[in-house]
Amino acid sequence: MAHSASHRIPVSLISGGASMLPLALGLMFIGGAGKSAMFPLHIWLPDAMEGPTPVSALIHAATMVVAGVYLVARMFPLFIAYAPDTLHMIAWVGAFTAFYAASVACVQSDIKRVLAFSTISQIGFMMVALGVCTSMDPHHGGLGYMASMFHLFTHAMFKALLFLGAGSIIHAVHSNEMSAMGGLR
Repeated sequence: MAHSASHRIPVSLISGGASMLPLALGLMFIGGAGKSAMFPLHIWLPDAMEGPTPVSALIHAATMVVAGVYLVARMFPLFIAYAPDTLHMIAWVGAFTAFYAASVACVQSDIKRVLAFSTISQIGFMMVALGVCTSMDPHHGGLGYMASMFHLFTHAMFKALLFLGAGSIIHAVHSNEMSAMGGLR
């Protein structure tokens, strides 16, 4: 209303929103966590990667799933300045996600599901790197940010090779089940 009456926005309205910034950043993280399959929102990814061919699953794993990590990374200066407690939550959720997904991957029998849970685990590590940074860091969180972005890039490379290798094996043995993959020559 203030804008429509005078075509100006009072500074007091803008500055009052700073108290809502931690909540807004927390909600942005929850949205990114859903896109990146972080722990309670991870159910969809293994099923989504199990069905398609390894090449299309590769494109999804290397580019689309890490969009939530990229979202948090782009807003990283805001997290450090206005919501350091949210960064701690991000670190804990990322650590639990990494441990949980790695544990579940160890008991899967479908090679595509193993790769999906491996992707979830690696995304958890990326979030941990972002979450452990604080404004007390002499580099203002730059080391964690760089570690997370470096791992995002390297994950895309090694996961691409894993999916292409898995696709070759699936093509050779005509099965996704790892129990049927013994005796490869």
